[in-house]
Amino acid sequence: MIEAMTDLPDGVIGFHLTGKLHASDYSEVLLPAVEQAATAGGVRVVLAFDDFDGLSGGALWADLKMGVEHLTMWKRIAIVADIDWMTHLIALFGWMTPGEARHFARADLDDAVAWAADPAA
Repeated sequence: MIEAMTDLPDGVIGFHLTGKLHASDYSEVLLPAVEQAATAGGVRVVLAFDDFDGLSGGALWADLKMGVEHLTMWKRIAIVADIDWMTHLIALFGWMTPGEARHFARADLDDAVAWAADPAA
C-alpha cells in the first residue's frame, strides 16, 4: 500500500510504503503525483518504507516504466528505510537512478524531507 505524506515543503512529494506493492498502487497513487510534480518543474520525492514486503511483478514493471518516462524530471529521491538489502542496493546502484538518490534511516525522516526539498539539486 502507498499512502501520501502530508505537510511537506512545496515541491516535495512523499509516501509511506507498507506491505506488498501492486501495480494499482503505482497507477492510482504514485504515478499521478509524480506526473504532477514533473510538470511543475521536477520530481523531489521521499519514499518511507515501513514493513515492506516487496513488489508484485506488475508493480516492478510500473516502477521501471515510471522512471524511464520521466527520466529528465527526477531531481532527488530520498529512500527512508531500515532495511539492510535496500541500503546496499542504493549504495551499489544509486548512480543508475535518474536524479540524485540518498538513503536515510527511518529515524531521520525529517532530514530526508529537508534534503529532498533543498534547491541545490
